[in-house]
Amino acid sequence: MFKTAMHSGDRGAQEKTNALGARELPVWDLADLYASPQAPEITQDLETATTKAKTLQQDYKGKLTGLSGAELGAAIALYENIDEILSRIMSYAGLLHAGDMSDPEVGRFYQSMQEKLTVISSDLIFFGLEINLLDETDLESKLADPALAHYRPWLRDTRAFRPHQLDEQLEKLVNELSVSGASSWVRLFDETMTALRFEVDGKALALEETLNLLSDPDEKNRQAGAHALGKTLGENARLFAHITNTLAKDKDTRDRWRKFKAPVSSRNLDNAVEDEVVEALVTAVRDAYPRLSHRYYAIKAKWFGRERLDYWDRNAPLPEEDTQLFEWPRAVETVLGAYNAFSPDIAAAGQKFFDADWIDAGVRPGKAPGAFAHPTVPSAHPYLLLNYQGKTRDVMTLAHELGHGVHQVLAGGQGHFGSQTPLTLAETASVFGEMLTFRALLGQAENETQRRVMLASKVEDMLNTVVRQVAFFEFERRVHDQRRNSELLPEELGDIWMDVQTESLGPAIRFDDAYRNFWAYIPHFIHSPFYVYAYAFGDCLVNSLYALYEESEDGFAARYLDMLRAGGTLRHKELLAPFGLDASDPGFWQHGLRMIEGMIDELEG
Repeated sequence: MFKTAMHSGDRGAQEKTNALGARELPVWDLADLYASPQAPEITQDLETATTKAKTLQQDYKGKLTGLSGAELGAAIALYENIDEILSRIMSYAGLLHAGDMSDPEVGRFYQSMQEKLTVISSDLIFFGLEINLLDETDLESKLADPALAHYRPWLRDTRAFRPHQLDEQLEKLVNELSVSGASSWVRLFDETMTALRFEVDGKALALEETLNLLSDPDEKNRQAGAHALGKTLGENARLFAHITNTLAKDKDTRDRWRKFKAPVSSRNLDNAVEDEVVEALVTAVRDAYPRLSHRYYAIKAKWFGRERLDYWDRNAPLPEEDTQLFEWPRAVETVLGAYNAFSPDIAAAGQKFFDADWIDAGVRPGKAPGAFAHPTVPSAHPYLLLNYQGKTRDVMTLAHELGHGVHQVLAGGQGHFGSQTPLTLAETASVFGEMLTFRALLGQAENETQRRVMLASKVEDMLNTVVRQVAFFEFERRVHDQRRNSELLPEELGDIWMDVQTESLGPAIRFDDAYRNFWAYIPHFIHSPFYVYAYAFGDCLVNSLYALYEESEDGFAARYLDMLRAGGTLRHKELLAPFGLDASDPGFWQHGLRMIEGMIDELEG
């Protein structure tokens, strides 16, 4: 159904003024969607979608079984057209809201659009239900018609949910209750988190500014930022615990009615990946904790002349690290240069984002924290949100989100339904873009000290992407499992958080009570339960892909472009087959983890 989710990262931004300030950085122009919330085109599109939804229902309800292949293809095309209209409206409302979550008028518009679109989509629910009632043999014969064959991937993915669908009236009820239920709690979380201020040295800082302090060169600033985060999150822990408990119970209720065997199963089905593949990934990463994070942080502690690191020093820059800031033009040149060295076609797709104001890069009050890429609809184009402050990690975040954007542009040729890539594969282009940019920067290192610092920074990013995200996954799994029995108190959420963090980060990291509340700010737990393993999936997958690229560059870029252009039309086995990779192979994940281990070997040596 129409798109609302847009977050693809919880990547922190950094706060600086001068040439990196919000006024000098690009601000997106949403006019390619709509000129303003009052634009008459929004009203027109709402009326068009309403009329077309009524027509679809009148012409096709109860009749799909008797349609020919060509007729069924035409019906799906109409359904796709309606969904694209709704996705355009909701994309605009969501991006507007992300740009300023503190404006009550923007919030009201966002909520109003959700409510209106939910009413329209209720008239469409019958369509997916009847698609899933079609006889498999009969449908296969109809797929001989090209008009219907175009939608084979969409039919495959839609019909995968057959065992979990409810009857039409219940589906309508679930759809309409979502506006006053889960969606409303997500909005409360977002607007509350955006409004919070964290007091550091007499200054009231927003979340992004405070998180930035955790990578500040001055240890006093890192410690002050960490304690400010813990204090303010702790003061609001009851509210965040209530939101977490309510959404977990809401998910548990829906999962039970839909007969999903585990809390993660619905996410896996949506990601077109088998439960066993995800479990193999998580097991491989957890088994590797001692060889990866435990080992690296022990090495880093020695670099700092200590036996253990305080948690606020986990992402501290090394003493030799160059703290010079990347001004925006240099960051753009670095990322696009790395992309171009790999493939001019990918660089050309990326250039569009800078030429046409498809990026909102600066930090400002009320703006959503973190970074994301949102595909909107193929008839328009993607948009990127950053909170750019000029550190090397911000350059990598730009490379990451631009990778998403390029992927979305290239997949757009598959149409509205065919371009929607599962989260596991959606992280491939973003992480690959990061790797290209990192290798380009590493190639510019002037001496061994610079190389060591850059390798350490990359290892930390990879640990954050693989180890930390799998730890997040374990936190979610334990929370959702326990919520089936009873509500969790803030203290119990803190206990789970400390258990998974201690297990994943290892004995070289020292915690205090303030860290017990850090679970509360992670947006993925609220926006998209169990999203987080997609980062580890993507990172390990890209490590394997990049190793192949280094071994044999001939023809690799062309195969890679074909994979991106396929969008959501192919599953992971089909997409990876041209590279000789198979994510269902239990040994597959070891290849990606070995690349991280090899970098740690080099650092230790």
